[in-house]
This record gives sequence, C-alpha cells and structure tokens, in this order.
Amino acid sequence: MGEAAAKSSEAEESGNTSSVVVVVPQETESESAMRTIPVEGSSSSKSSSPSWCTPIRLLVIFCVINMLNYIDRGVIASNGVNGDRKKCDKNGVCTAGTGIQGTFDLNNFEDGVLSSAFMVGLLVASPIFASLAKSHNPFRLIGVGLAVWTLATAGCGGSFNYWSIAVCRMLVGVGEASFISLAAPFIDDSAPAAQKTVWLALFYMCIPTGIAIGYVYGGLVGNHLGWRYAFFGEAILMLPFAVLGFVMKPLQLKGFSEAAKTLTSAEIVEPVSGVKAAEDARGKDDVPARQGQFSGKIPKKTSWSKCTFRQISRFGKDMKVLLLEKVYLVNVLGYVAYTFVIGAYSYWGPKAGYSIYQMTNADMTFGGITIICGIVGTLAGGFFLDRISSTINNAFKLLSGATILGGVLCFGSFCFKSMYGFIALFALGQLFLFAAQAPVNFVCLHCVKPSLRPISMAMSTVAIHIFGDVPSSPLVGLLQDHLNNWRSTALILTSIFSVAAGVWFIGVFLHSVDRFNEEENEEENADMVKSLTTKTSVEENPKRVEPSEP
Repeated sequence: MGEAAAKSSEAEESGNTSSVVVVVPQETESESAMRTIPVEGSSSSKSSSPSWCTPIRLLVIFCVINMLNYIDRGVIASNGVNGDRKKCDKNGVCTAGTGIQGTFDLNNFEDGVLSSAFMVGLLVASPIFASLAKSHNPFRLIGVGLAVWTLATAGCGGSFNYWSIAVCRMLVGVGEASFISLAAPFIDDSAPAAQKTVWLALFYMCIPTGIAIGYVYGGLVGNHLGWRYAFFGEAILMLPFAVLGFVMKPLQLKGFSEAAKTLTSAEIVEPVSGVKAAEDARGKDDVPARQGQFSGKIPKKTSWSKCTFRQISRFGKDMKVLLLEKVYLVNVLGYVAYTFVIGAYSYWGPKAGYSIYQMTNADMTFGGITIICGIVGTLAGGFFLDRISSTINNAFKLLSGATILGGVLCFGSFCFKSMYGFIALFALGQLFLFAAQAPVNFVCLHCVKPSLRPISMAMSTVAIHIFGDVPSSPLVGLLQDHLNNWRSTALILTSIFSVAAGVWFIGVFLHSVDRFNEEENEEENADMVKSLTTKTSVEENPKRVEPSEP
C-alpha cells in the first residue's frame, strides 16, 4: 500500500479537498494496484477554468433580475394592467371593464387579494430555499426559482379565471423567494472589502426603480396591447437569466464551498482486480482496511422522508442560532418597525396627501418622491457607511441616526399647512429614511456565520412582511376610521419611526462581531458532509469496509 499512501499524501499536499475518496485495499503478493473512477459531476471531470461571471457582471445580472422582480410588482398595481370593473349608470348604460379587474369582474377585495397573493408564496418558500442552500448549490437554486418565476408570469398572462391567476401570482412569489434569500450573500461575497455596502445599495436601489418602471410599462403595454402582454413580456425578459442559472458554471457561496464540493464531487479508488477473490477466500463480505484509511460504501439515496426530516432538523438548528443572536434580533426588530411605517406610507400616502392638502395629483407626487429619494437615499447610505468603515457598530449608528432624523422631518412635514412646505420637508425626510436600506441588510449578512446568511435574509424578509407592511395598512385604516382625521393619523404613524430608531440605537451598545470570515466549526462541517454524501450515487459501489488493526 506504499504507492497508495504516496498518492494520498500527494493529494493532500496539493490541497485538493474537493473529492471524497473511498479506498478498498487489495492484499496480493505485490502492493495494491488501484485506479480512480471519477463520478459524473466531480471536479476532476470538469474544467478548472474560471467562471465567466466576474464580480461586476454578477452584480449587473442580479440588479437586472431584482429590477424585473419589482417591475412585476409595479405592473400588477398599474392602472393599465389592474384596470377597473364594468360600471353601469342609472339608465342601465354600462361601460366595459378594463384590465384584470374588468376581465374577471373582480370586486375590490378580490382585486386586493390578487395584488398581494405573491406574498404567500414568498413567505412560505423563502426559508425553504434558504435551508436547501446547505444541501444544494445555491446558484442552481436561484436558477430553479427564476424558472418558476418565468413560467408563473407567463401563466398570469394565459390565466382563464380568478383562481388561475391567483395561483400563478403565488408561484411568482415562490420564484422570487430563492433570489431574495440567496442573491444578497452572493453580492456580499463578490464585492470588494471597501465597497460591500455600496454594492448592496446598488442592488436595493433597484426596488424603487423597478416599481416605477413597472407602473409605466404596465400602463403603456396594458393600454395599447392588453394586460396579458405585459406579463408575457416579463417572462420573455426573465427567460435568459433563468437559463443562465442552469448552464453557467455554478458559483459557490462563502461557507458552503466544502459542502458543495462534496455534493458534486466524489472519487472512488478501487482495486483493479482481486477484491472478489480475496472476499471469497476470507468468506467475508468485507475486506479489512488499513488503519488511517477512510473506507466504506457510499450510501444509496436516502428516502424522501429522511431527507425531509434532515432538512427540518437543520432548519430548526439554524433558527435556534438566529434567535440566540442578539445583534440579529435587534436589527430585525428595528427593521419591522421601520417597514411598518414605510408600507403604510406607500398604501395610504396618496390618499392622506389628497385629504390634507387637496392634491389633485397625489399619486404622481408621492410616487415621484419615493422614486427619486429611494434611489438617491439608498446609494447615499451605502456610500456613507463604506466611507466611515463598514462595521456592524457603525451600521447601527447610521440606522438609528438616519431613521430618527428622517422621522422628525416627516413628522414636521405633516404639521405644515402649506403643500409646498410639506413636499420639501417630506422629500428630505425620505432621503434619510431610505439611507437605512443597505446598512440594515449589511448587518443581517455579517452578524451571522457565512453558512447562515441565506436563512438570515429569508427570515428577515418573512418578519418584516408578516409583522411590518402586511398588517400596517389595515391597522392604519382602522385608526383613520376611529379618528377621521388624516393629519392626526399620519402623525401617529410617523412617530413609530422613533421606535425603529430606538431599537437600532440599542444595537450600538451590543457586543457585535463581524462573522464574515468566521469559519464553520468542525462538527457543523462534518454533519454537512455526511448529509451531502448520501446524495452521491455511483453505478458500481464497493463493498462496505470495516476498519481493523494492521
């Protein structure tokens, strides 16, 4: 076995840890002769050439995908796509309905459910995709999600009744879930160390930009070609990116490299001949292995129930770690309060502006403020944090300072009697508020170990929607029904920014550690490798080898 040991030593010295090697010794008159069988999908069977996707290209691709996701949200809310119901006057003369609402004759409740149906799929699928990232290549998971998104948006265009389009909207959320959970960690890995927050800011800047483009695109296409073609156009635009997710050399996330290599690479070193004869001569099923050698039969594919149980168990362990991380909890709690107000602003803002200041074009006014301030504020927040050094402690300082200042400015704007004074002060407040977008996600990514970043982003998304913008609109509506005064309602709502700022201010005093470069402990790596190895299958498995003393 001297030659085998030499080969093993050479492999270790070369740093090649991307293969699982199973050694079956053969006792003959001479040293064992072995040959290496590369399993399909192993690193030895693939080119080691660098990926075409450079960091800049990856950022551009993810920004375009993110923008398409939010273009879809703007499209479903645009008048050209959403439309109106059929209306009849007192004389019985009816005007035909337009858009989705007119085609399927939906009431306002059904129409409202339809516009937020994607949220169901998003909230359910986000933690699932994040958990699967530990046992499947994250880049391929994004490809799966984009494929689902493409088919679902095309399905929206081809829907034949209310329930068919409602199901397709839920599937749009499922497709978006993989991207939301995994894109930010990829960007965080690719960004230069001194520009991480800026890159995140560029990514999140696409949110207001995409919604704005969606309004315009949906209105133009819906009014000229019909609402169905707006969805077909989205599907066509996303299709190349879905294909790219499958055909491009998969990228690896930091914290998942060893696990993913184990999943996609295995090599079996087996004797050229003589193993069966040795087994028959011994009258045993197994052949003793030399001490210090890894030996054993690669397990066959486990049952679906065992895989599911393993995923649930892993998810439970990850959630326990997140819930014990004080920095993460404080960050998400502040984000929930922040999103509560922002979500209510986006829904009730135009109506409040029309009622308080008699704005005839309240939609355009609030929409324009949100777009411009969203882009400028988000980029400014990212640049500023990188400028002062992107640490978790500095991020909390920026979050609390920008949020309290923005909240005070917005609160003061609603006290103005002049519409122009309101617009000026409100826009300035929005600039400071949107500066929180990049830092809050930076904290989510860096307060946990690299392998927990997908689940960290997923659960943050779930929390801010379930406890933030989803309940805020109906609760603010109830408050307005009770007060019947939009100015008072807006002032009470805006005061909640002080809660978000206060919670984030607590984070300044917490002991925070940037875990971006923190390695996984050996036990976690061992569990991951064991889980992933069970997925490897080969045509000819060697007999199980039990270790024995030499």
